[in-house]
Parts: sequence; C-alpha cells; structure tokens
Amino acid sequence: MADFFQNGTITTLHDFHTDDIDKMESRLSDPQKRRQIALILPIIPRDLMSESFNDIVQELSKVDYISEIVLSLGQTDKFEDYVEAKRKLLPIKSPSTVVWSSGPGIKTLFDELSEQYLDVGPDGKGRGVWTALGYVLSNRNINVIATHDCDIRNYTRKMLARLCFPCAVRGMDFEFTKAYYMRVSDKIYGRVTRLFYTPLVRAFQQTIGHTDFLNFLNSFRYPLSGEIAMTRSLAHVICMPGDWGLEIGTLSEVFRTCSLTRVSQVDIADSYEHKHQVISSENPKAGLMKMSADIAKAMLRTLASQGHIFTGHFFETLQAAYIRMARQAIDQYAADAIINGLPYERHSEGHAIESFSEAVRRAGQQFREDPTDLPRIPAWNRVMSALPDFLDRLSATVKSENEQAQKALSST
Repeated sequence: MADFFQNGTITTLHDFHTDDIDKMESRLSDPQKRRQIALILPIIPRDLMSESFNDIVQELSKVDYISEIVLSLGQTDKFEDYVEAKRKLLPIKSPSTVVWSSGPGIKTLFDELSEQYLDVGPDGKGRGVWTALGYVLSNRNINVIATHDCDIRNYTRKMLARLCFPCAVRGMDFEFTKAYYMRVSDKIYGRVTRLFYTPLVRAFQQTIGHTDFLNFLNSFRYPLSGEIAMTRSLAHVICMPGDWGLEIGTLSEVFRTCSLTRVSQVDIADSYEHKHQVISSENPKAGLMKMSADIAKAMLRTLASQGHIFTGHFFETLQAAYIRMARQAIDQYAADAIINGLPYERHSEGHAIESFSEAVRRAGQQFREDPTDLPRIPAWNRVMSALPDFLDRLSATVKSENEQAQKALSST
C-alpha cells in the first residue's frame, strides 16, 4: 500500500518498491544474516488438486532459503490423498515433508494426548497447523516458522520473502509478524474484515473503552490474513484455537506473550486473490456466519479473561454499536469505490452487516451460556511437560509415513 504511516501499537513494514526480490532473497539465503526457516502449508484434498496450489509449488521451486517445507494435510483418511500430497511436492528443491494430521499414525498420538486430558480439537486448519508446528519444533535447528494458505491465486515468491524477512533476518528481530495486502480487483473484497471485524472492534471500544488489547487488534490492517511468521520460542508457548477464531486467538496469544515492540505487520503484495466464501445467512454453522460468530466469541472470551464483566444489556448495546459502526463503514467504502471507478453493491453490503449482526447476537448468547467454552489446543510446552518424548515420537511417525508414501510413489 502506497504510504509510510505508522498507526497503532505495532510496527508497520511497508513496501516502498525501492528494493527487489533478488536482493531480499540474497540476504535470506546468507546463513550469516538470517535464521533457519521452516514453512508450513495447511491444505485439504480439494485445494491439493487446485491450479492455485500448482502455481504455489512452481514458485516455491525457485526458493532456496527455506530449510524445510512442511505440507500439513488434513480432513482426509485416504492414503492415496497422502501419496498425492507427497507427489505434489516433488518439483520443490528444498527439503519437504508431508504431515498427515488426520492420518492413522498421528491419530494414535492424539489418542495418547486425550488420555493426558490434552484435547487437540476437531480436524481443521487449527489442528493441522498445530501438528505441523510440533513436527517443526522437533528439529532443534529451526528458529523461525512461517505459514500461509494454499488457495492464493496470484502467489509469487516475493510474498514469502517479505513474510519471512522481519523474523528471520538478523538485526530486525521481530518475534511475530502478520501479512497484510489489498483485497481489491474487480471490486472491494474482504467483507469479514471490512464489515465485521473492524466495526466490531470499534464497537467494543465504544462500549468498554479503548483498552490496550482492543487498540492492539485495531492496529492490524488485515488481521484475518492466514500469513504469519513467528520465532521458535513463541511457537512453543501459544495456545491455538481449533475453530474459525484461529487468527484472532493467535493475535490474543501474541498480545499476552510478546512485547508489542517485537510485533509487526508487513505488506507482502499489491493485491491478493483467493477463493471467496459465501455468507450463508440461513445456516449459522457454515461459511462466513460460522467464521464471524467464532471471531466474536474469541474476542469476548479474551476480554473476559482480562477482567471485563458483561452484565445487564451489554450484548444488546454491543450489537447496536456494531450496526452503527458497520453502516458507517459502508458509507466509507462506497465513497472509496466511487473515486476508484469500482462498482459498489450497497444493498448486498447492507445485507451482509444484517447477517453479521445476527452473528454478534448469537455469539453473545453462546458466551452467556458458557463463557469458558473456547476450543483451544494446548501449547506445545504443556504437551512436552506431560510427555517429554512426544515431539520425538511425532517426528518419527511423520518420517515413517513419508517413507511409506515415497515407496508408493516409486512403485507407480
């Protein structure tokens, strides 16, 4: 984004277009100037077969500074999907591994965790990333861990370089960084961020005041991006939500754990395209309705854990404040679209905030019923405390399954 403004409580790293990708990759490739990096790619079978993922693999085949690429395959128990995931990584020159987070070997390890009262949650992105984190942490040489989604339609290796740079290059020394980018092509996208997340944060600020945590959340330009990087030490201690509140839950853990001077957001692309989800107003358990309700519950539970008490007609007041802030956002984005010659569907945007408002109401109701019901996966330092050799056994399981997949590939 073409500005140099530092807003909020974290550091914003802009793209001034004054450096090129070759120079960035040269610094990232110099072991004297950077820390060792692992890249986690959470994926499901549908995305595994997509053209977007093929393009991502082709770009990653040009990268030589990643110590290991870890593809975390979930939501399938089919061995042929696992073998296909292994095959998809063949063009990549860097060492690569597939972690079958829904496979039988890791399921056995999950059952052992359950016996220790450590719940890893349902099969989803959160559990997939968490499992891959554990595998990466078993390699004591990795210092920085990055992750990004696998449905990016306009992926370039520049995105990866800029994402890794703040945490990996010596002298910058950030503990956590989140990517941001512009979600505009033929129209303005990013509805959940524009029309739900930001108006809701500002509604919270109006109802309970400008707390440090809310100011922190309001500092991110694209808080729901799936592209983050973190240090090894941070990966050990954060608890990750297992639902759609993953991104907000992760930010909550970063706020709890890190000094804000060690947190940054980085501009990784002039534009960003991926698959779009429907709102599904009639089905609160799917699509953006489920996502928005989970986000709201994650915010409520974090604020409650900080001592905020929600009594009386708080949730009705919050919903009313959200609607006002969201309608103000519609006016702002409509003007932005007009001056840039883009179409703006005010009616559909209005319908979206009506649906999101219902998600706020539902989140408040569910919070009242059970204010502690947050599906958090335990931090890896707790797992290691309960089962000191667990990471080594996880690593052995992953390597054994990869050898089986490699044999299956060799026989075809």
